[in-house]
Amino acid sequence: MVSVAIVTDSTASLPEDLVASHGISVVPLHVFLGGQEYSEGVGFTADELAAALRKFITVSTSRPSPQAFLDAYEAAADRGADAVVSVHISSEMSGTVGSAMLAASQSPIPVEVVDSCSVGMAMGYAAVSAAVAAAEGKDAMTVAAIASSRARAATVIFYVDTLEHLRRGGRIGAASALLGSALAIKPLLALSDGHIHPIEKVRTAARALSRLEELALQALGAVGVSGADIAVHHLDSQPRARDLVDRLRAGAPSSTTVLLVELGAVVGAHVGPGTIAVAVSPRPNGGQV
Repeated sequence: MVSVAIVTDSTASLPEDLVASHGISVVPLHVFLGGQEYSEGVGFTADELAAALRKFITVSTSRPSPQAFLDAYEAAADRGADAVVSVHISSEMSGTVGSAMLAASQSPIPVEVVDSCSVGMAMGYAAVSAAVAAAEGKDAMTVAAIASSRARAATVIFYVDTLEHLRRGGRIGAASALLGSALAIKPLLALSDGHIHPIEKVRTAARALSRLEELALQALGAVGVSGADIAVHHLDSQPRARDLVDRLRAGAPSSTTVLLVELGAVVGAHVGPGTIAVAVSPRPNGGQV
């Protein structure tokens, strides 16, 4: 039976238990905070990141080097893998896919690089489905297709307290049309084909969170019998995020998992503290996370 290893990057924000239980390798992106370089998830807390962003201290990010990916692919080969499926943050948001492709060209075993066109748990759930398919003995091309399909099928909607962090990072896209809005306007944004675009403007944060709930449940209702999984991401906004998790659990079918997942520093640096995001990820062929 063919052995396919799964690699992803830290912007998937995958909880450690899912990483461990599915044997997924995670390559970290890098964060520069106050002139100091860190690997994402190591050396500083989300609270410290949020505090820096609130003071508009410069926080920047960078992709992993091709060598970091090559190390991961060689390690997979050493463990006996015949191939790798490497699932990554949208190429519209980061050069990570490019680094992975450069490494793939030098890998001792074949590598299928998947541009998820997404980020966060919309990408994380795709990596998990890839790992499940690999464990079932599917070949690398099939595993990659499953990952790509699940990532692209996800609905990702989010609320930000301010568009300033997206503007500074150059990732605001079509949402730039909202920059001239009154300060009282709270934007709801969506991620589609790797691009951020505005979907609604509401007057208060409370209304924004209510609409997040409504839109997430609408997306869930559009999913067929296979069901879906939901992740609620946040940065420095745990009480609001936990409340949203509770409401979604109450409104969703019992088969739906709803996870509370803190945003990683790389994504958090670009959306800012107070962000709440919801990813609704349809399961492939009735599968489970």
